Amino acid sequence: YKLITREFTFSNKIKFKMGRIDYLAMKTEEATANLINSDLNEFVDAAKKLVIDASMLGGIGFGTSFLQWAASISAIYLLILDRTNWRTKMLTTLLVPYIFFTLPVVVFTFFSGDFGKWIALIAITIRLFLPKEFPEWLEIPAALILLLVVAPSLIAGTLRESWVGAVICLVIACYLFHEHIKASGGFKNSFTQKNGISNTLGIVALLVYPVWNIFFHIF
Repeated sequence: YKLITREFTFSNKIKFKMGRIDYLAMKTEEATANLINSDLNEFVDAAKKLVIDASMLGGIGFGTSFLQWAASISAIYLLILDRTNWRTKMLTTLLVPYIFFTLPVVVFTFFSGDFGKWIALIAITIRLFLPKEFPEWLEIPAALILLLVVAPSLIAGTLRESWVGAVICLVIACYLFHEHIKASGGFKNSFTQKNGISNTLGIVALLVYPVWNIFFHIF
């Protein structure tokens, strides 16, 4: 009887220990699974935040790039408009520094390289030795190319990409808008006259990009 009792007690102890081991193993597996699930959830949340932030930055970058192209094209359009029969009383030479500060990087790099240097060399040579053969309407475009070529890195790199360049563009755009309204005979006339609508829309496009750029530089 004692032997049977001892065997029963011993077997119960073994079962208890095995049950405890199984319980601890199960708890360990549950803790490991919970830890893995927690890590996966954190990874998924971080990935979602990364995608959202990247999409927001991509949208802002696309908007800035689009407005930059629009501002440059508008400035070139106004410059061409003033060089043709649609002359205005605006000081359109101010469009040269505006174009300089708003040209997209791809275009700026292309014209400030060897291609622009060759154009500047040919223009200066003709202007010096054949002044009568140099048309008047090419003076401002040639000055723009020359500015792109000779601008030091402080202006061509640092100021162009900073809020300072945006402020300069905003001042130029505001001045041109003021002069255009005054030449048109009032704010209302600048939007109603046939010859003034195209200039007004072009100058409004000049205003939008620097305002956008300054806003995102500050905030």
